[in-house]
Amino acid sequence: MPTLTQQSPAKINLFLHITGKRPDGYHNLQTVFRLIDLYDTLTFSHTDKTIGDNLPVTLSNAEHVTDNPADNLIVKAAIALLAFAKNHQILSDSQIAQLPIVDIHLDKHIPMGAGLGGGSSNCATALMTLNTLWQLGLSNGQLRLIGAKLGADVPIFIFGKDAIAEGIGEVLTPIDLPAQQFLLLKPDAHISTAELFAHPLLKRDCASLSHDYLKSHCHAFTNQLTDGFTNVFEPVVCALSTDVNAAMKVLRTLAANTHTHATPRMTGSGSCVFLPVPSDFDKNSIKHGLQSSPFQAYWVHTL
Repeated sequence: MPTLTQQSPAKINLFLHITGKRPDGYHNLQTVFRLIDLYDTLTFSHTDKTIGDNLPVTLSNAEHVTDNPADNLIVKAAIALLAFAKNHQILSDSQIAQLPIVDIHLDKHIPMGAGLGGGSSNCATALMTLNTLWQLGLSNGQLRLIGAKLGADVPIFIFGKDAIAEGIGEVLTPIDLPAQQFLLLKPDAHISTAELFAHPLLKRDCASLSHDYLKSHCHAFTNQLTDGFTNVFEPVVCALSTDVNAAMKVLRTLAANTHTHATPRMTGSGSCVFLPVPSDFDKNSIKHGLQSSPFQAYWVHTL
């Protein structure tokens, strides 16, 4: 089989609200996801070995991501995919054993621990591509069901378009938004999600907004954040991380100096922050400011 190369995109959250706690201990969220043109690349190749009692995939060039391949979401995706196929009587144990092991080469560009969903995107790309390579015939909805059990951000990448997300992130409704570009800054900060959810500053009781309201008020969360839209994790992360605070200050200064009428904000639970910028924005006007900044910068566009 020739190799198959797939791009695995990043995402940002235009806002992120917690609307309550669930009986299972998780929190209900409401957010709008946008997919952006910052990609990891995954290259899939059949090997001449069959699965048998082995892991169904091998990972290459992933040493910097994980010490133990079995802990990687890509490998977990392959295992979960075959378990679903077996449980739904699509394949028997003997048929699974005869499938070829697939080698997946990971070329990482999306920063890790940034709130950009890189690991979840890789997981989703693996689910969709292996479904094709192993000819399992699962639907997009079935793949999202598998993905939701692997990570709350996995389903949006299988869904493949901008969406309102609810539940833990797996209940998705498409939303049409204008094209945008963003300046992303990546601070060197890593704060555990458990620490954030336990923090007293975290707002956990945002009102759940109707889809009609969100679709008619997208002006309130695309460029500027108004009408109460926010990322509830942002004040918590800024209280815990001087780096994220500093990156937000850089974006506020750039917005003010260039008269960019947009609100800098954080994506996900951090640490990446971003500023929406107009399509005719003169990048050279802030080149010096970015060069003197300690943060890695990315110019990205919506898909």
